[in-house]
Parts: sequence; C-alpha cells; structure tokens
Amino acid sequence: MSVNYQQLASGKYYEELEPGVVYKHSITRTVTETDNLLFSALTHNMAWLHLDEEYSKTQMFGQRLVNSNFTMSLVAGVQVMDLTLGTTLANMGYSEVKFPNPVFIGDTIYTETEVISKRESKSRPNAGLVEFETRGLNQRGETVVTLRRTGLMLKKSSIETV
Repeated sequence: MSVNYQQLASGKYYEELEPGVVYKHSITRTVTETDNLLFSALTHNMAWLHLDEEYSKTQMFGQRLVNSNFTMSLVAGVQVMDLTLGTTLANMGYSEVKFPNPVFIGDTIYTETEVISKRESKSRPNAGLVEFETRGLNQRGETVVTLRRTGLMLKKSSIETV
C-alpha cells in the first residue's frame, strides 16, 4: 500500500504562514513526575535538582525543577501538528531559548507559536525559511519557555504542479 503523505499533512505551507500571526495550540499537558524522571534518565541528566526531592528542598525553589530540556522539547513538539507536520523540509536551528520561570511537577503547560518572519529560500525554489517563536505558559499565565526556530518550509505551489 502506498501512502500519500502530502494528503495527510496538517502543517501550514510557506505561503500560508504570515508574520505576526499567533497560533494558540489546543494540546495542553500537565507535567508529571514520570515525565521528568524518564526524560532525565533518557538524556543522562542526573542533576539532583530534577531527581532528589530532599536536596531540592534545600535549594532556591524548595522543590524539584522539571528538566528544562523536557519543557523545551514539549512546546517544540506541541506545535508540530498545527504548523509543521508534513510541510517542514528541515529544521535549520533553534535560537534565543529562554526559561524565565521554572516548571514544577504538576504544572500544566499551554503553548502558542508566533510567525516572526519569512523569506524565500535562495537555494531551494520549492521552499522558504520561516522563523517561529514558540512560547510555553503555565496555568498561572507565566511564561516558562520561549524559543525561536527557523524551518525550511515547503511551498504549496511546488506540490500543486506535480
């Protein structure tokens, strides 16, 4: 059986992405102890701040912090279904990753993504470069992560002529 992946794509094409538009993603996630433990173990990040409740009680926040790389990966993943599934040719890089507030076990994360800029690709006529800023907020409305990502996005016009 042959699958036409382009028909399954739920992401936006280059032409559909406009600077200044903010997408509020419907997927939300309450971070669990298991999320934090497994992500830290899978990435070999054994920092006591993520794993040891007694140690963390003696530190600045008085409780364990959720691994910030989990938080970044969570919000980066949440935006895929709405914006980039099947329409990204390549991830060109992340920049300006910031964690202005901590995430704790039990926090619920909401995600939104803003299109920052876009330009035609100089080397690939079937694509353009789009800069996104994705933000994660907790249940109190505090920003817990911001990250900028540049994606090489497929042009819809390049598949309509095929």
